[in-house]
Parts: sequence; structure tokens; C-alpha cells
Amino acid sequence: MFTSVLMIEQPLTAVDVDFVTTLHGDDPVSFIVLMQPRGDQDRLLRAIDDVALGELPEALHEADEPEGAAALGPAEQALAHSLEALRRKGATAVGEIVEDHPLDKLKTVVEEKGADEVIVLTAPHFVEEFFHRDWASRARHKVGVPVLKLFAHNE
Repeated sequence: MFTSVLMIEQPLTAVDVDFVTTLHGDDPVSFIVLMQPRGDQDRLLRAIDDVALGELPEALHEADEPEGAAALGPAEQALAHSLEALRRKGATAVGEIVEDHPLDKLKTVVEEKGADEVIVLTAPHFVEEFFHRDWASRARHKVGVPVLKLFAHNE
């Protein structure tokens, strides 16, 4: 069975689930989903990304989004939703909330579970991507397996 570590920051949409579950054709895939809750350190970068995408109302409401401890509840719900969606598509899926140092956790999971690849599924982060500070760019130097970066869909 092929094992993929899937890093997410929002619930998987039906399009996302269809895409990641068909990446390897008919081969069975096992997913280990790492859900990163929103953090207040990212607020400015998220606002800049919203402006770059022309989503000014979203930029103005970044401060209204739950962060830190308040983001754990929504993150747990997003993880549960995502795991159930993957399982409905026939994939084996387990997951956890990442509370500290997501790339350190990613490396540990890849090593302990013998993962074959990492899939980073996020919204576009133009500032971080430009400076190669996004998860996928940083993970490529840390995990020792292929890292695929995909942009999440909104429903």
C-alpha cells in the first residue's frame, strides 16, 4: 500500500478528495493527515495573499478568524470531516492536529510511518512561495521523500 502524508490547513473539499485519492490510479493509498490550525503569526501573510488575489473583503476580515487555542475546535472538525471524506472514497485515513513545529512533526511522521510521499495541500501563499518559505519548499529539504504541492479548492 502506498502511504501519503497529507498536510492541510482547511477541510478537504470533494474536489480535493477526488484529486488526492486518484493520484496513484487504482493502487490502494493510505493517508496520514496532518491538520495545521491557523496561527496568529500568519495573519499578515494571509492578508497580503488575500490582497494579491483581489479578495479585499477577506483581507479585512482576517482578524475575525479564530487563532491559537480558539482555532483548535474548528481544526478538529476540519480534520474529522477530511478523514471521513477520504474514507468514503475507499482510502485508509488517520490524522492528527499539529500544534507545534509542523515541519518537525512532518519529518517524524514520514520517518516513523515509512511514508512514500508528502502532499502539501494549501491555499496559495504568494509571499511565502516567492521566498520559498512555504511548507512544500521547506519540506523538500527536510523529509527525504518526494513532496507534491497542490492548491486546495474552495466549495
